[in-house]
Amino acid sequence: MTTEILGVIATYGITLLLAWPLARYIVKVFRGDRTWSDFMSPVERLFFKISGIDPKEEMDWKQHMKALLTINLVWFVYAFFVLMFQDKLPLNPDGNPGQSADLAFNTAISFVVNCNLQHYAGETGVTYFTQLFVLAFLQFVSAATGIAALIVVFKAMKEKTTTKLGNFWDIFLKTITRILLPLSVVIGLIFIFNGMPASYAGKDTVITMQGDTVNVSRGPAAGFVAIKHLGTNGGGFFGANSAHPLENPNYVTWMTEMVAQVVIPIAMVFALGMFIQKRKFANVIFGIMTIGMLCLLIPSIQQEVAGNPRIAQMGIQQATGAMEGKEVRFGAAATGYWSTVTTIISTGSICGWHDSTMPLTGMMQLLGMMLNCFYGGCGVGILNYYIFIIIAVFISGLMVGRTPEFMGHKLEAREVKIAALITLLSPFLILAGTALSSWVVAHHPDMDWAMKPSAWLNNPSYHGFSEMLYEYTSSNANNGSGFEGLGDGNIFWNVTTGFVLILGRFLPIIGSVAIAGLMASKKYIPESAGTLRTDSLTFGAMTFAVIIILTALSYFPALALGPIAEYFSL
Repeated sequence: MTTEILGVIATYGITLLLAWPLARYIVKVFRGDRTWSDFMSPVERLFFKISGIDPKEEMDWKQHMKALLTINLVWFVYAFFVLMFQDKLPLNPDGNPGQSADLAFNTAISFVVNCNLQHYAGETGVTYFTQLFVLAFLQFVSAATGIAALIVVFKAMKEKTTTKLGNFWDIFLKTITRILLPLSVVIGLIFIFNGMPASYAGKDTVITMQGDTVNVSRGPAAGFVAIKHLGTNGGGFFGANSAHPLENPNYVTWMTEMVAQVVIPIAMVFALGMFIQKRKFANVIFGIMTIGMLCLLIPSIQQEVAGNPRIAQMGIQQATGAMEGKEVRFGAAATGYWSTVTTIISTGSICGWHDSTMPLTGMMQLLGMMLNCFYGGCGVGILNYYIFIIIAVFISGLMVGRTPEFMGHKLEAREVKIAALITLLSPFLILAGTALSSWVVAHHPDMDWAMKPSAWLNNPSYHGFSEMLYEYTSSNANNGSGFEGLGDGNIFWNVTTGFVLILGRFLPIIGSVAIAGLMASKKYIPESAGTLRTDSLTFGAMTFAVIIILTALSYFPALALGPIAEYFSL
């Protein structure tokens, strides 16, 4: 067990060591400095020439959001129809069928919004063509969308007074060509050399050690898994995700996948301080995010290592921890680390079954997604944290009787209203969806649907409620993981979570960019003795308190009905 914990510490340490130079490189890319990746410039110019885009044309925040939403709509329509008719397209050696309209609707939205909530099994639900030219493609562009939106906010925070916030298409394309693509190649090569398949052949027939003959799915998984984690997407090439031995062959790939999914979110925090030349401010944000992460991680590992009390009451020793649903190659501690990190940064991948974790670990996973701002996904983690900063600045201003200011600009009613609406959005989507599904299960269990509501839950009582709460929480947080005891592959869950996916992704992005754009357009006010310092530990603690209090007020009743009640029932 000590070895497992040391492996967790080493993995996080390697992530930090890589995040700092990556942050410096990211800043150089978006500042327009010379970098080693300038050899991609001809490719970028070709894209702009073909599309008729002037990458030097400055945009305000509204133009940025118009471009972002328009191109995402195009990707959704493309993905929807290709998924429905994938059985008629090439690269389908296993003869997988096309998806139904409701499943294609959910899958297309899910990958467009960087959630990758999969209501299908990767081996049988999609083809090699759609894995590569729809899902892997969307994993690149959805990650680039989040980072591009964050760079707009960086530019707004850096300038004293401006409406010119760069060009969306230039930022977006450079995110792919200069950051995501080169890193994915390196990570993909590590995976290939460690046994992850990169083949276009169909299923292989093998004889197991027991003498059984089985068909084993394979395919071009290495490149897919690389961007799956680097872009904090999380969609598995195989149904079992990174618990599948071909999607995570050994401890080297485990560490690589863990580093890949955390390195960009942390690097973007460091890049914030470098880009706006306020490193102390970024260090405070990083400190608060890390404290938040540890508050979720330590109880999770402790719960998994301690084992299940029900099994202990039977007189059974659990020297390796609570191993139900765990990958024996990695163990309870490593699974606890993965499950925490993958939920706080919105990757949503798994190396063990979240549905089998202890009740309090499940609550930590839920809290990580409900908060959705401790490191967070590519770009959107800081955007979500930015909303809490605005609220903290506003409350601090009220407490000291001064007009709240942030980065030299007055914070007025319009910006606070946007922040308040975005803060209330997540609880509304999560709790309303959970209430609706609970009502259907309780009052219409035998409704004559393709899958009756009475068959949705594999677990009764508190855990069954948690399964439904988790599904909507994961959808709203663009996470994609699930308590997979839930029967979610039907029209009810495909449609309801689909709309939560859309609103939970784009409204917070629009809100954060709008606040930053509106603030940047105001007259700059130089700092004075009465200016609220946002780079102090006091302000960091204030922001942390705001995050915790708002989350506790919003979600405690639902958590009390689910994981907390389940914990006390043990």
